[in-house]
Amino acid sequence: MQPIVDHLAEYLDDQGQVSLRDGRTLVDHVEANTHDAPAELAYRFMDYSAARDGVAEELTWGQFGIRIRAVAARLQQVTKPGDRVAILAPQGLDYVISFFAAIHAGNIAVPLFDPDEPGHLDRLESVLADCTPAAILTATNSAAGVRQLFRALPAKERPRIIAVDGIPDEVGATWVKPESDLEAIAYLQYTSGSTRTPAGVKITHRAVLTNALQMAFGIGLDLESRGVTWLPLFHDMGLLTVILPAFGGRYITIMSPRAFVQRPGRWIRELAAASDGANTFAAAPNFAFEHAAARGLPKEGETLDLSNVIGLINGSEPVTTSSIRKFNEAFGPYGLPDTAIKPSYGMAEATLFVSTTGPDAEPVVIYVDRDALNQGRIERLTEDHPSAVPQVACGYVARSQWATIVESETGTELADEEVGEIWLHGENMGTGYWNRPQETVETFQNKLTQRIPAGSHANGTPEDAHWMRTGDYGVYIDGQLFITGRVKDLIIVDGRNHYPQDVEYSVQEASKAIRPGFAAAFAVPLNQMPAGVFEHSGSGLVHDRDDSSEQLVVVAERAPGAGKADPGPIADAVRAAVSARHGVTVRDVLMVPAGSIPRTSSGKIARRACKAAYIEGTLRGGYTQQAFPDSPNE
Repeated sequence: MQPIVDHLAEYLDDQGQVSLRDGRTLVDHVEANTHDAPAELAYRFMDYSAARDGVAEELTWGQFGIRIRAVAARLQQVTKPGDRVAILAPQGLDYVISFFAAIHAGNIAVPLFDPDEPGHLDRLESVLADCTPAAILTATNSAAGVRQLFRALPAKERPRIIAVDGIPDEVGATWVKPESDLEAIAYLQYTSGSTRTPAGVKITHRAVLTNALQMAFGIGLDLESRGVTWLPLFHDMGLLTVILPAFGGRYITIMSPRAFVQRPGRWIRELAAASDGANTFAAAPNFAFEHAAARGLPKEGETLDLSNVIGLINGSEPVTTSSIRKFNEAFGPYGLPDTAIKPSYGMAEATLFVSTTGPDAEPVVIYVDRDALNQGRIERLTEDHPSAVPQVACGYVARSQWATIVESETGTELADEEVGEIWLHGENMGTGYWNRPQETVETFQNKLTQRIPAGSHANGTPEDAHWMRTGDYGVYIDGQLFITGRVKDLIIVDGRNHYPQDVEYSVQEASKAIRPGFAAAFAVPLNQMPAGVFEHSGSGLVHDRDDSSEQLVVVAERAPGAGKADPGPIADAVRAAVSARHGVTVRDVLMVPAGSIPRTSSGKIARRACKAAYIEGTLRGGYTQQAFPDSPNE
């Protein structure tokens, strides 16, 4: 078996850093595959919409090349280089074709989603207004919904709407390969936008190719590796997974998020060893591991071999020790290696990948003092200490990428074991936000004013390097990067800091009536709290329209079977647990049905959107989040 790192050694310079010396773009790499390995399977979509066990739809590299050239040629007839082309198609092979075709046409791809997907219309309309696409790529069965989006616009301002499955292969004969330019924008990756209008990160060919290489090196992929993804293809983690085959390895199997949520065992089965003997990898947010452990086990008598799983990137939201433990306990008996789960860190502004646990390493968990952590210090404790809070390492920063821990206000680098904001630098970084020059400067063009004298994590970067502010708090411990929370999500009550995920863990452990992984903790000004809170004796509050002091609120979804449980005892248990562990009073515990808490496109808790819905009162009115429908087993 030839390691992919040997296959890609030409992309490393003498110092072992990623170097794209040949100048080849994503288009060049895909074209090489279509010509050099036309019979090899490239992409496979498992369609579970009509069959319980799914129907496989497949494309070889040769077939893929024919399709993307046909669609790209059609785009070149109606657009000019640099025009934005939005992908508004269902999850599937047409989506992958559309994404690569837009880039093959010399356009800027904008991966979005099918307008028929519920719960996303406002976000879709704001993104389309921001990127002003010249054309829309969709599928025939979605075209009517796409046209409806633009009906209010004058005819001359409407983008050209193209159903990719209706374009004949022969159209590809007129395709003209765009000039190879690593600095050209390949696509816009829009952020989740849970509390603001989504921003489009400008991802160049250099950035995406660098990040794909960083991910390959980071998790130890080889030429026999095979990927599986159910993540939305408009999300950065799902998108990079389908870009990876451009560098080699075997095919990627795709399924829809709905298929995974309804039956997580489908994902597990695709990860399992197949007749090709390939090693498999995948990426998913933390909640997916809990969900799969609870509902993805094989039936009695069903065989399952997971010994070939080499890397399951666990990222996109804080990694919990419980998710790792439950997943390993569930699937360890089926051969899952203890090293399979890879706690990782990434973000759209870095294309995706920032750090991960080493290929042969198990996840690292340490326990630290809660109060010290809230004050920006690391004090290690034993696991059984009453003040101990677990911290899961997100591994080592990828090669050719730098992450520093910074005191945000001064731009001063902090020493190891001091908590600060994470700043990033590397050729995988986006070049800024589309149409947002001021926000681009504030986020992507920061300077370190002072580096620590010994052991600086900025070593190897120019003194005047630009750094990207992540908005995440983090800390280095024993060389590994730990993520402690979001700067904007930090809860400050009575002058004390609290990380929401720490509080949320205490909440879910307080009562079996609370659905694990589905609680949101945030602070609300007293004068913005709903009137019903002041009528409840448990809150201990009196309304004062001039009092804007922050009060802790918890919204939690009911666990299966707890739909009719009395909320009073549950709230009392939550208040007692949070008070004992965190020294703060929960002023309102709102129990809501499953599916109520807003989540981002990757499925993580959208705390600020939840806070807004709480203040507006829509959560009490039976709001249902549609991004990841949680349907029961059929």
